[in-house]
Amino acid sequence: MLVLFIALFSKMYAAATESLIKQAREIKEEELQRFCGRIFKLLHTKDVSGDTVDSLQRLNLIVSATKYARELPSDLVMKLQTLLRSSSCPEQLQVLTSSIIRESFPSSVHSLCSDLSHDSRTFSHVASVVLAQAGNKEDVMPLCHHLLKSLESRLSDGQISRHALPILSKMSTVYPEILTDDQVNLVSRKLVDWLRYASMQQGASMSSGGFFSGPRTRQPAPLTEVDGVVTGDFFTVLCLGQSYTEDQWMNMYTFSMIKSWLLTYDTDGTTNTESDDRSEVDSSVMSMVSATSSSSRLLPPKERLREKAFEYCQRLIEQSDRKALKKTDTELQKACIVESVSIMDIICGEDPSYVYRAFPCIKALYGRLNGDLAYARALLPIAQFYLNHSEIAAVDSEAVFCQLFSHCPAEQFNEPMLAFEFVQFCLLNASVLQDRVANYRQSFPNILKFLAGNSSGLIAEFVELLPSLIASDTAIELLHTILDLPCLAAALDLQQRSACYQASDRSAWDQQGAKVAACLDAFRQPSYRGLFLYILRPEAGTGDTIDRLKMLHEILADMAESPRVVQCAQVVPVLLHVYFNTVTQKADEKMMNQLLLVLLERSSLLYNIKTFNVEVQKVFSTHLQALCKLHPPLIVDQSREILEFASSPANIYSKEDFYTHVVWVIGEYLSVSYDPRCTVELITSFFESLEAVLFEITQVRQSASPPSFSPRLITVLMTTLAKLATRSQDLIPRVSLCLSKMRTFARSAPVMTCYSEEDTEEIITRAHELINLLKLPNVAQFVLAPSAGGDGPRWHRDTNASLPQGMRAVSGLLHRHSSSLPT
Repeated sequence: MLVLFIALFSKMYAAATESLIKQAREIKEEELQRFCGRIFKLLHTKDVSGDTVDSLQRLNLIVSATKYARELPSDLVMKLQTLLRSSSCPEQLQVLTSSIIRESFPSSVHSLCSDLSHDSRTFSHVASVVLAQAGNKEDVMPLCHHLLKSLESRLSDGQISRHALPILSKMSTVYPEILTDDQVNLVSRKLVDWLRYASMQQGASMSSGGFFSGPRTRQPAPLTEVDGVVTGDFFTVLCLGQSYTEDQWMNMYTFSMIKSWLLTYDTDGTTNTESDDRSEVDSSVMSMVSATSSSSRLLPPKERLREKAFEYCQRLIEQSDRKALKKTDTELQKACIVESVSIMDIICGEDPSYVYRAFPCIKALYGRLNGDLAYARALLPIAQFYLNHSEIAAVDSEAVFCQLFSHCPAEQFNEPMLAFEFVQFCLLNASVLQDRVANYRQSFPNILKFLAGNSSGLIAEFVELLPSLIASDTAIELLHTILDLPCLAAALDLQQRSACYQASDRSAWDQQGAKVAACLDAFRQPSYRGLFLYILRPEAGTGDTIDRLKMLHEILADMAESPRVVQCAQVVPVLLHVYFNTVTQKADEKMMNQLLLVLLERSSLLYNIKTFNVEVQKVFSTHLQALCKLHPPLIVDQSREILEFASSPANIYSKEDFYTHVVWVIGEYLSVSYDPRCTVELITSFFESLEAVLFEITQVRQSASPPSFSPRLITVLMTTLAKLATRSQDLIPRVSLCLSKMRTFARSAPVMTCYSEEDTEEIITRAHELINLLKLPNVAQFVLAPSAGGDGPRWHRDTNASLPQGMRAVSGLLHRHSSSLPT
């Protein structure tokens, strides 16, 4: 009952929110101006009322609900700026005014920067507006100078520097050239001091002192590690206390921005985009100084920052090995590992001599974490470090990537954050992984488990990633795997449920529903174990597909309506387009033939999900044409399989669109002009099969039910038979006889009840045109079967040269000189 109430409340809340946003977007300009005038009056009252706050919240929604900036009256903007810059203004009003000004027009950058406040809270809100509305570095230059002055001075409140660092980090990331070399060195020196020399005692805290005495200051207590031991080394973000001093807060802020700072500025204090590469000799010399000097103060500011940041990260990795007393501290340890390894990776990339100092620490860390799934996300920066530096240090990285690609996706496929970061890692390093990591492409069955478990959030990433997973030796297996992606989602769901519920606990199984319980039973049956082992395999190479795929579909039939399975099925057509567009660019003749066989085979072997089969067959139809256009001899190479497929009327009723395209490519490419192996006997065999199909589906019986196929199929069959007859002219009388019966078919009662008048006329007209055209075999051969070289732009795009126009012209000439029209 409670769950139902929560669901209903959530639905009502979502509907109300959507309604408010819609109203905010549709508000008229005149109404907005009147509303702004009302707010202007409210802001001039002495006391801030609830009505004022409510009105500002509504205005904030109005200016935020549209993509474009709403223009507000200048007097209201000036009043909002005054409130924003006032240190005595309540924080709630400052937050609202800063949000409104950020989203509104005109820009407020220059007026806000004219007299910047020294109050930390006010300065932060003003800076957020300036950074949001700035169009170039000149707009933020006053803000930058103010920040640098605050870093150099010690203000009375002691807070401005703490708020300055995040703003400076954002500013330097967006406008890296805004700082001069001297300013970069100044900031680097400050960062070193905050990073390495923070105090080791907790911040002072006030005690009530008891009932009869006033408040008194407690003596500072020492900081502790996450396991409760008193800290013995320098302060880091993993040192715990009840309260913190200002320099300890600056230490934390510095660590949070050091990564972006190192990425933005190189050792010479200039931006990475503008700097020249330093020689390896200079780099090595500087690093030797940093490693062997008794005092790193001899180093230039940027080199010294590297050295201290490196030591800081090593200290964090050591601290992460301690057993935390609180779960939140354990999560903090994980985050610090990820950040520390990433920073060390950047430092080693700037100065390779750090690699030899870093690898012992990184190897020990990997040895500690590789068996613990709770630290799976931490393996990604470690793998990145190995990928970037293992060759320099001559370290074998195979075990790291084997662990990464084998265990992480298989065991934590349903972790959204890990899935996103894992796929981002693959995207960032796709070219390197293809060249240097042998099991990257072999691991696509495992990598696709992330998509099966998180399909709605990773579509764009996998569209970009898929081409890097395609290799010539596993391309066909990858195609089968993409088609089986909904089965994989169902199998993963069952695997997860099976791990949660014991086979003996039938009550828990029954709570999953009868359909899911039946699938769970099948999942644990030894006779089906091979099927599930294949679909859940960790890597490629065990075979392109399995013989009992249809049985697997039947076993998983009750999971077809699962939300995860349905979402997965919606992704498959998108991935298929990406796959075919990629593979056809580099496929050889052998692979082309294999792809065609897969299309014919899998068009009948798809997981039975609503609309899934239809959508996949549409993709098959599109790329069947593309394959045959790229390599027309495919029709002769696979003539036996194509003939078997086309001669079965059952394929019409289950996959009409794909069948129609198969018939079309037969008529288009089964020609000696494309392949000299195309003999009269081969043409005749195709003709007889298609003739039999057309005859069977167009028989007119009194008891016959209305046709369940489209008129387009009839016209394509007629046209293909006519094309084949022009290439073996002994067949022309047979096709003319067949076409002459189309009027009777089109005018029969079952057909008239199913097809529109326009459809029946299209069938009759096409039959007339083809019969008349075949009376001039040499002309028909030219019109219906243009040479392989006649595919220039004009032939296909000019309506005056199109095939239907040519057919109608010939038909018109014959109509005027002959009265022997079909009846």
